[in-house]
Amino acid sequence: MLWLADECVDAALVGQLRGAGHDVDYVAELASGVTDTQVVSLAQADGRLLLTEDKGFGELVFRLKLAIPGVVLLRIDPERHHYKWQRLDTAIAAYGDRLV
Repeated sequence: MLWLADECVDAALVGQLRGAGHDVDYVAELASGVTDTQVVSLAQADGRLLLTEDKGFGELVFRLKLAIPGVVLLRIDPERHHYKWQRLDTAIAAYGDRLV
């Protein structure tokens, strides 16, 4: 699966996605500091699902109708960060290509 991980996603989670065989571009590695609109453009250009912890993408994608293949919003309390991979992996297993 093709992913674009927003720079607010921790590097460890990006590493786990990559380790599971997913093709992940990471904004922190590609273009740190770009705007949310530019992140959406990157996802559009490469046909990638956007993985983020930033609720602000809802405004861009749903209200302004900036189309991308999909958005996965991962909101877990920082104190429970160890659940992030477990929850994401469960969602991928349950929905697979339907996330797109």
